[in-house]
Amino acid sequence: MLLTLALGSLFFPGLFALCTWGLRRARPAWSDSDCVMISTRLVSSVQAVLATGSGIVIIRSCSDVITDRGSGETLGTSLLAASSWQN
Repeated sequence: MLLTLALGSLFFPGLFALCTWGLRRARPAWSDSDCVMISTRLVSSVQAVLATGSGIVIIRSCSDVITDRGSGETLGTSLLAASSWQN
């Protein structure tokens, strides 16, 4: 889980920086704010597509989304156990 978080923390800022750099080189007449705005929208679109895809995978793999647990998840790793442990 931490590896996924670390990779996401590198992927999305890296995608933003790459898009901004590419737009500045491809469209030198555009202002910096135009390049940043387009890059922000592109990264947001990629995040939305990935979130939708993961939601579809979860919904298709569970018979009951509210009560089912993922494969390999135990009571100790579920969110319900984590929230009751903190109380």
